[in-house]
Amino acid sequence: MAIVQPQPATEDGRRRLSLSNPVDRHHVGDLEVSTKAEVDAAVERARKAQAEWAARPVAERARILRGAIDVLVRRRDEIVEQVRAETGKPKAEALTIEVVPACDFVNFWCKRAPKDLRDEKRRLHGYLLPMKKLRIKYQPLGVVGVITPWNAPFVLSLNPVVQALLAGNSVVLKPSEVTPRSGELAVKVLHEAGVPTDVLQCVHGDGETGAALVDGAVDKISFTGSVQTGRAIAAACAKKLTPYTLELGGKDAMIVCDDADLERAASGAAYLSMFNSGQVCLSVERIYVVESVADEFIRLLEEKVSALRYGSEDGDVGPLFFDRQVDVVSGHLEDAKNKGAKVLVGGSRAAGDGLFFQPTVVVDVTHDMQLMTEETFGPIATVMRVRDEDEAVRLANDSQYGLGGSVFTKDAAKAERIGGQLKTGSVVHNDAAVIYGVPEAPFGGRKDSGVGQVNGLDSLRGFTHAQPILLTRGGSSNESVWYPYTDKTIRNLEGLIQHGFGNKFIRKLLS
Repeated sequence: MAIVQPQPATEDGRRRLSLSNPVDRHHVGDLEVSTKAEVDAAVERARKAQAEWAARPVAERARILRGAIDVLVRRRDEIVEQVRAETGKPKAEALTIEVVPACDFVNFWCKRAPKDLRDEKRRLHGYLLPMKKLRIKYQPLGVVGVITPWNAPFVLSLNPVVQALLAGNSVVLKPSEVTPRSGELAVKVLHEAGVPTDVLQCVHGDGETGAALVDGAVDKISFTGSVQTGRAIAAACAKKLTPYTLELGGKDAMIVCDDADLERAASGAAYLSMFNSGQVCLSVERIYVVESVADEFIRLLEEKVSALRYGSEDGDVGPLFFDRQVDVVSGHLEDAKNKGAKVLVGGSRAAGDGLFFQPTVVVDVTHDMQLMTEETFGPIATVMRVRDEDEAVRLANDSQYGLGGSVFTKDAAKAERIGGQLKTGSVVHNDAAVIYGVPEAPFGGRKDSGVGQVNGLDSLRGFTHAQPILLTRGGSSNESVWYPYTDKTIRNLEGLIQHGFGNKFIRKLLS
């Protein structure tokens, strides 16, 4: 469904979109766009249903959602078929990217939620300890709007929705108009597991529908997509002080050190720049190789990419999922060639009606090329020689993006040292995009790559308000600073400052 064309409106004036398959362009259906009134109605239903859902214990919500794993296992062929119909990605990638992590995310969050979201006791410090007790309650926010992209349409819908539901919220999901049925299928899976219909709803459409959801009476927006749309969402949310999480684009760098296992590094570069046809926010889009090993690395990479199969549903590299993306990839490559880059493998759109682009290797690139500065989102491995690892770090950080990065070296300590210098949300040693599949790890970008985190403990709690409740112990004496002020009030305060904080030993006890 990667080719989206406007169609004549329905008899009642609703907009329609025609959807076609990216492999051979056959028509696969039409999509009716949800109106603003329908979006508002969905949010209102979600609001009414949320209180009853939130009243259930976290353990009960987790029990219901955990049932989705059995549904995922049972319906995995249907999920794979639907994702492939919309994207054309190889079956192995539909399983690896969509189904396996979906099962793992549900399993992980359902186990963690009862512990991570339960009321928390926090011990107070110093002079407040005898007088007060602190409790933290993680309250649901209310209605959460989730807007998801087309590159991993099933799992990127399921993961934030499950977290928001576990936290006691109701959810209105707006999947991409490019892959609408995959997002809708994630909703159906959760409904089958037992999530009430009004607690989780799906609305369809393009940017106009997304804007209606953002402008609606929601209590948080979770968005995954482009930087441009993310900025617009941030501005709209700011007007209403609506909290938001933005997981945006990337231009991830891979650093190949002089002691790297070059066979592994070249295999990793081929896969990590081209799996999902390069349409992954964490895709390796820039490869910096230390000069002393560059010739051998490039030789191995060229060999591996030349062997990749593409051009059909049964290949290694599938089509681009969105027709507009063909122009972006072609434009970036043409700009690079005009500025002196050399194409060693591939370099053009494949013949035929589909949206296939040849797996490509490019060298002799510089930072004045779009291929090294703007998100390409295509099956291109772009290699730049560097003098040493310090230059690699400097160039890797020379980007408006800051999502992920990777370091290939046999020395884990070196990987940690170099990784600590990268201005990115995450770093992986001898691998790359797998970090999103590690739910324990906070996942989010810096700079233009986003705001907030979509995994890790803070992500789950990010769908709640952490409400502190300060309880007063019996016989509390802090009333000594209440009205009326007296000389004794001043003496007590002066004594606390002088004998408490002025004495290094007692100061330590009060910390």
